[in-house]
Amino acid sequence: MKILPACFLLIFTVVSFSEAQELKMNKLLYGVAYYDEYMPYDRLEKDVKMMKETGINVVRIAESTWSTVEPQDGVFDFTHIDRVLDAMHKGGIRVIVGTPTYAVPTWLVKKYPAVLATTPAGQNKYGMRQNMDIANTDFRFHAERVIRKIMEHVKDHPAIIGYQVDNETKHYHTSGDNVQQLFVQYMKNKYTSLDVINKAFGLDYWSNRINRWEDFPSMVGTVNASLSAEYAKFQRKLVTDYLAWQVAIVNSYKKPGQFVTQNFDLEWRGYSYGIQPDVDHFAAAKAMDIAGIDIYHPTQDQLTGIEISLGGDVARSMKSGQNYLVIETEAQGFPQWVPYPGQLRLQAFSHTASGANMVAYWHWHSIHNSVETYWKGLLSHDFEPNPTYEEAKTIGKDFEKLSPSLVGLKKTNEVAILFSNEAQTAFQWFGFGYGVRENYNDVLRPFYDALYKMNVGVDFVDPSSTTLEKYKVLVVPLLYAAPDALLQRLNQFVKNGGQIVYTFKSGFSDENVKVRTTPQPGIIGEACGIQYSQFTIPQNVSLKGDPFRVGKSGNEVKTWMELITPTTAKVLAYYDHPAWGKYAAITRNTFGKGVATYIGCRTSDEVTSKILAGVIKDAGLWKEDQQIAFPLITKRGVNQKGKVVHYYFNYSPTAGMIRYPHGKGTELLSNKVAVKDEQVTIEPWGVKIIEEN
Repeated sequence: MKILPACFLLIFTVVSFSEAQELKMNKLLYGVAYYDEYMPYDRLEKDVKMMKETGINVVRIAESTWSTVEPQDGVFDFTHIDRVLDAMHKGGIRVIVGTPTYAVPTWLVKKYPAVLATTPAGQNKYGMRQNMDIANTDFRFHAERVIRKIMEHVKDHPAIIGYQVDNETKHYHTSGDNVQQLFVQYMKNKYTSLDVINKAFGLDYWSNRINRWEDFPSMVGTVNASLSAEYAKFQRKLVTDYLAWQVAIVNSYKKPGQFVTQNFDLEWRGYSYGIQPDVDHFAAAKAMDIAGIDIYHPTQDQLTGIEISLGGDVARSMKSGQNYLVIETEAQGFPQWVPYPGQLRLQAFSHTASGANMVAYWHWHSIHNSVETYWKGLLSHDFEPNPTYEEAKTIGKDFEKLSPSLVGLKKTNEVAILFSNEAQTAFQWFGFGYGVRENYNDVLRPFYDALYKMNVGVDFVDPSSTTLEKYKVLVVPLLYAAPDALLQRLNQFVKNGGQIVYTFKSGFSDENVKVRTTPQPGIIGEACGIQYSQFTIPQNVSLKGDPFRVGKSGNEVKTWMELITPTTAKVLAYYDHPAWGKYAAITRNTFGKGVATYIGCRTSDEVTSKILAGVIKDAGLWKEDQQIAFPLITKRGVNQKGKVVHYYFNYSPTAGMIRYPHGKGTELLSNKVAVKDEQVTIEPWGVKIIEEN
């Protein structure tokens, strides 16, 4: 076996992978995806040299080329993998190997046409990636075989530090006959009888009742929200089980100290936006040694850092606060994403500020003929140095120098957003009424964005989380479907001294999307001190008296309003309308030792921010960092030396000024002393990092 270069023997400390003990790193990873097999000519040696000059110390390979590894059924060729592994090892660059199962080869589809998923729109055609049925037995057989063949071939190579299973995995709406049969079995296992299902899901309506298991209908075309939501939960479980299956295969070959990860992604709106509806991230991440995520975001004048922060907070929360890997983010990317000078650095350190231990670009080089030709890498199509590449070199040098202070940053937050995949699915059935397009993330994002802009650190929790009680504030958007036990737990959270902010449409239905028969908002009405039985779409409605002082346009009520009557709650805002003026819009109720705030209508971003600021202050969390506001952003954490690190970012084309409010330390990028109360200038699109002594 070849001997590892000394500099890379220091990257990992081998520990047991668990929620209590995680993979420890003492060096930030700075990486790229690399595809030697896509190259128009042989330049591997030159690429390694340029990577070394850039400070790249890890590459990800092989996740996209099943048809190259296995050009025909049972015929394997590992040439491109071997070339890269050997070249990277020689250059002192580590490698993450991906399993190539998210894009199937032509021969597999020709031999087994059913490998292509049947969806509600019909059977997929060959061409696009992620078009397969992850439950298909022929797909599984050949996927397992190619994974095992790759692992058997590469498992002893000293360049490898970890493996990525599949790629941005989702269920792809697979719903063919085989999947329907699996769903029926799932229902048999979960429920004791069809009578229970018929009653819980209200299937007598429109003669949807199922009287024999043999008559169980396909979920394609169902009009029953309860049954559809259960099917969506089952589809997410397909993803969880599929990824765990791949991890188990890889684990049977991997060496001590190597990790397995997955590059989870978020809801996509031309960039990473919000909670992914097709994957239960918290459940799927349990099989991984370390969470990975892909984060893409606007740049240039639209660079805010919000998507970087949100993606990082979700990834960190997947493994209960463990550090994570940014497996993909853009260097140049789409034409509209080419970063302004300074933005690539700002973006890189924005990732590490949220707890990322790796920042890796998709990808190293730009591709010359494919569907992603104009999704550019760090290098342009000419493969020559460019301004983005030159800026990346400064990041590589700083990551190398500052790793002891920045790697393994631990974050302790006292505010969390409670999200729910079940509520997300259920809400999509009814939303805000026919023809209204807003979805779950349209409601969640303004709350996250407001907290981000006031520099309040946030974790994400879901109904399975065991740590809800450690937070001082929970923000709960659109908890439309939830079991009684969760709502009672949230009431107890308030009673014990916590603060909760609920939005409209929370507590409305049970876990089976059956609307509760009590006055709304059901069980949480006790803690919120309110009730209502009617709701409507607002027309020419505002908040009476502009109670949050946001001006006429910011005071408007939009999309949805509940006609709330307080029982014990204090009214923070009434509706201003000739018919609805007697009803409360926003309330605050003391319950036990805590407080529940209920927002019964869709408010402007300005009002949302004012409400949250009031809650943060009331919870005693409005401190020094909240004296700073967007476009100046600050984040903090404790490094592996036990020292507090403060990041300061300027997401603006003009210089910004802050008064540094913390203890004496060192600004790491300049190596200058920082003292309490000094004025610090942050250049346009700039960053300062201060480590307290």
